[in-house]
Amino acid sequence: MTTVSDFDDGADAAWPTEATSRMNRMYRWQRFIYDATRRYYLLGRDQLIDGIRPSAGAMVLEIGCGTGRNLVHAARQYPGATFYGIDVSTEMLTTAISAIDRHELNGTVRVAHGDATAFDPAVLFGISAFDHVMISYSLSMIPDWHAVLDNAVSRLKPGGRLHIVDFGNQERLPAAARKFLLRWLALFDVTPRRDMQDVLMTMAAESGANLAFDRPFRGYAQSAVLTLPKRPG
Repeated sequence: MTTVSDFDDGADAAWPTEATSRMNRMYRWQRFIYDATRRYYLLGRDQLIDGIRPSAGAMVLEIGCGTGRNLVHAARQYPGATFYGIDVSTEMLTTAISAIDRHELNGTVRVAHGDATAFDPAVLFGISAFDHVMISYSLSMIPDWHAVLDNAVSRLKPGGRLHIVDFGNQERLPAAARKFLLRWLALFDVTPRRDMQDVLMTMAAESGANLAFDRPFRGYAQSAVLTLPKRPG
């Protein structure tokens, strides 16, 4: 069984970083109940996975893979693809490795310790670009989330797709529910990115990409798929 000591950290060999330490403190005990509790309010994750539909041989990266829940789900749904995940928390990665081992997916799922704002997949996995990159409920927890988006797009192949789901502005929820939710999320250092659509629209315009954006569950969540243009010819 893979353990935390087996991580190939590459450029991140100086960890624990401040972000790693902070996330490890938060998830040291939460990781044991994370999947059982988050299923009720991390809405849209399965819809994101359903929408990936990778072709045979495709390579899919999850940024902020946490417990590995999404990677395991996706790998079982799409056995012809190969999946990779990074997370800044070694505590969460320990749980992810256990899940991957338990479902006997070591041949199709790999995870590594990495900072979402500055990781190098060529160092971590020996791969420079992916067909799909997914980010599920991570941008709202990362202060420099713009850097995460820039890094994610830079790791896509021509024609590749970036899939995102995260907390939305809750604009169609009752005012009392919205106020309670925002206060509760703040306890976990979660901040919905109100201008995510504008940021992605700018990125799409600059790169010639196509953007599909939605605010499902009455605005509780926001989801996006950014598709890069294919290489001419």
